[in-house]
Amino acid sequence: MRLLTIVFFCFFQIFAFAKDGYKINLDVDNFDRDSVILAAYYGNSNLIVDTFARNNKGTFVMEGEESLEGGMYLIIFPPQNTFLELIIDKEQHFSIECDYNDIISSIKIKGSNESGALYDYIQFLSNKKKEAEKLAKENEKEVDPAKKEKIEQKRDKLDKEVTNYFENIKLKYPNSINSAIIKVAEPIEMPEHLKKEGADELERYYYYKKNYFNKIDLSDDRMLRSNFLFKRIEYYVDKLTPQNPDSIAQSIDNILMPMNKEGDMFKYYLVHFLNRYAKSKIVGMDAVYVHIVNEYYAKGMAPWTDEETLKKILENAKGLEPVLIGKTAPDIRMKKRDGSAITLHEIDSDYTVLYIWDTDCGHCKKASPFMIEFNEKFKDKGVKLFAVCDEYRDEVSKCWETIDERGYDWLNVVDPFMQSRYKSRYYIKSTPQIFILDKDKKILVKRIGAEQLGDVMEQIIQRDQENLKNNN
Repeated sequence: MRLLTIVFFCFFQIFAFAKDGYKINLDVDNFDRDSVILAAYYGNSNLIVDTFARNNKGTFVMEGEESLEGGMYLIIFPPQNTFLELIIDKEQHFSIECDYNDIISSIKIKGSNESGALYDYIQFLSNKKKEAEKLAKENEKEVDPAKKEKIEQKRDKLDKEVTNYFENIKLKYPNSINSAIIKVAEPIEMPEHLKKEGADELERYYYYKKNYFNKIDLSDDRMLRSNFLFKRIEYYVDKLTPQNPDSIAQSIDNILMPMNKEGDMFKYYLVHFLNRYAKSKIVGMDAVYVHIVNEYYAKGMAPWTDEETLKKILENAKGLEPVLIGKTAPDIRMKKRDGSAITLHEIDSDYTVLYIWDTDCGHCKKASPFMIEFNEKFKDKGVKLFAVCDEYRDEVSKCWETIDERGYDWLNVVDPFMQSRYKSRYYIKSTPQIFILDKDKKILVKRIGAEQLGDVMEQIIQRDQENLKNNN
């Protein structure tokens, strides 16, 4: 993939290098509104810094007593919310003049030593992009192989010019935000043997993933206030990482560990990942949540979290951990209708479906026909149902009445005095709840809907049969 299609900054930026506080004078022609908004990129969103009104001289003065944190900022022009982007770091006192109808071409900045280099940079990229588009069209129309080869040589030369320009920017301004952004946007440079046709795809993937963040300083909090790093991090987690809990947890560690543990970026991404996997509807992803809590929150690495919230987070993880997929399901001792005792682990079957339900639960009523159909289909295929009615003491009689009424023809059990503590041991917050266990009572799948149960069970049986066949 060519650099010009990957790294082209179609935005206005400012290098800045310094006084305390910030003051930005904006004189904009052909804009008739009386206010503008100064905002900052922040992860995957924008935060408003302040709104500034036009003064009696017809200009906008954006100023504050405290310096702005380094990063990418936006001046937003209501009501269309057209905007220009700024890079603000050390130099925070400067002026801008522009025409609202053509901001990029008309803009002039005073007070930044880097502005001349910046405009050269933007103009250079703009011109090279036009050249690249022209060559691409010529290449598409050309049929003569020799001429196509010459066009390709020109395109290669163009790429080298862009690469050299980027390298010069990084050499000239090694600690600038703009240099850091270039590094975020740059493609991964593969070794020669992996560029060749027929190269091992798996080796190529592992190299790409391993070196994905090599050029990026994840401890640079300024990158939190940019619109590039978040996308790159999400791609790493969602596209480059196998979507299983262990792999995702490792990738999150790869992201968080290099960050400054006292910085804004670490705080943002730790909270981001915690919330994401706390809310995930994908089966098994609660293991990622538990990992984040155990490795970071439980070890005091989130000091901004208030005591009450931290307690809830730790309790949630503690409750979820014993029933994560792959764990052996906690054994519970229950009572059958005749009063005899039976434990979950006593069930001798290739698969056991633990079904926890309630007599008055609306969702349980809707689940009934699916559960009955499931039992009829799988009871002769090595699958047994262990159904726990969630009533106790005097209410237990409702279980048996409901079972008779609905025709639940499987193993039904109760715990009249909650001696097994099944609700806490299985972290039951609502009903119905379904767990599929293997012959050793390890949790294969959990918290799926009754309407999904048959299809999921079919897939599990088919997978295990194929694995058995392949191993023989």
